[in-house]
Amino acid sequence: MSRVQLALNVADLDASVLFYSTLLGVEPAKRRPGYANFAVAEPPLKLVLLEGEAGQDTRLDHLGVEVETTEHVDAATTRLKDAGLATFEENDTSCCYAVQDKVWVHGPGKEPWEVYAVKDDSDQRGSTEAVPAPGSGA
Repeated sequence: MSRVQLALNVADLDASVLFYSTLLGVEPAKRRPGYANFAVAEPPLKLVLLEGEAGQDTRLDHLGVEVETTEHVDAATTRLKDAGLATFEENDTSCCYAVQDKVWVHGPGKEPWEVYAVKDDSDQRGSTEAVPAPGSGA
């Protein structure tokens, strides 16, 4: 099963977890310091909450498509490159308390998108800031 991911930076993680648990009707699938994610079956959604700075408004961190296997990531990478889009690949990377293979690309508004497969659980939060900004030369 594939599902869309929405990752948000939130000022109050506990209040956000309570709100999204109520809104979505499910408890977090994973909860770690400064981090929570919801694996929603209907509609298929992975909602990721990343603790931001106190007092800041909630803002988009990144978007993604979670796929089942590394082969699906590889197929997406080929499709994106064939379309002439700049990609950034990461394999066996620790992100969101999971080991993942992924490819990053930016939308026309410079919004970061990842296509990723979770390979294993991890004790490391990792970072989503590894993806270079479009036009950065990286």
